[in-house]
Amino acid sequence: MTHPSPRPRLVVLDGHTNNPGDLSWAPLEVLGDLMVHPRTPPELVAERIADADVVLTNKTRLDGEGLAAAPRLRGIAVLATGHDVVDGIAARRLGVPVCNVPEYGTASVAQAVFALLLELTNHTGSLAAAVRQGRWSACPDFCFWDETLLELAGLTFGVVGQGRIGEAVARIARAFGMEVLSHRHHPQPGDVDLDTLLAQSDVVSLHCPLTPQTHGLINADRLARLRPGALLLNTARGALVEETALLEALQSGHLGGAGLDVLCMEPPAPNHPLLSAPRCVITPHVAWASLAARRRLIDATAANVAALLAGSPIHVVNLDPATPR
Repeated sequence: MTHPSPRPRLVVLDGHTNNPGDLSWAPLEVLGDLMVHPRTPPELVAERIADADVVLTNKTRLDGEGLAAAPRLRGIAVLATGHDVVDGIAARRLGVPVCNVPEYGTASVAQAVFALLLELTNHTGSLAAAVRQGRWSACPDFCFWDETLLELAGLTFGVVGQGRIGEAVARIARAFGMEVLSHRHHPQPGDVDLDTLLAQSDVVSLHCPLTPQTHGLINADRLARLRPGALLLNTARGALVEETALLEALQSGHLGGAGLDVLCMEPPAPNHPLLSAPRCVITPHVAWASLAARRRLIDATAANVAALLAGSPIHVVNLDPATPR
């Protein structure tokens, strides 16, 4: 008598941010026995993944100790593009592939870049709040504004790290009539070095991964190279920017403004100095989180999991897909 093979056990460690209830997990449910934890504190990671075949994580960290406690583990599917939350080296030693989702959020992040930029240049949110407070009704003139309104056409937009998202952002910048400068790790014809980009750009937008080489990329020295009044945008990773130096540049007035969707510590402490910094717009790491992007993310992750279970992983970021366990 033969017995059916047990279904693979799939464990999602932090499902709430990807799917707070407005999407379906069905694409993953058909692949195995799915357990979705809304959140997982560090002390419960090892316990929850102990009998997992595939672990799915967005921002819950997976270190070598936790991975070693999961003897059945066949793969890790990161519910994101960035995969620095996983100890890829430890996973490689164990022969466990780590897979990410490369481009689910390209359009959404590019859109968010310009939402931040337009708030810094048009001040739509703050002006709308002032109207609701009655300031327009009490105004002696037909209009008012508190800060200078800036036109994008004719300005120079610098893209640091021009991958898929950077390319999408550059296309939108050109549609606004801006000149685009690009800097990337592997230069292409027409690219400029980082110092040139900083010196010549009115707006600088960061789109590079967080690595030991890019950690603190925008520091006090590089902020000083920016044109007076330039704007800095970061929708990539908070640690690309030295926050103390950024605060000083905003307080001194050298930096015209900053639009941030990411910080070094997320969520920030209530007294984080950038939360009250002048000309600083901060959103809570949501550039990736449109409904359409999160739906694509679940679908693409299901494809990653199916490939892991079939023994032919795709989008592997830590080892040769052909490497056996």
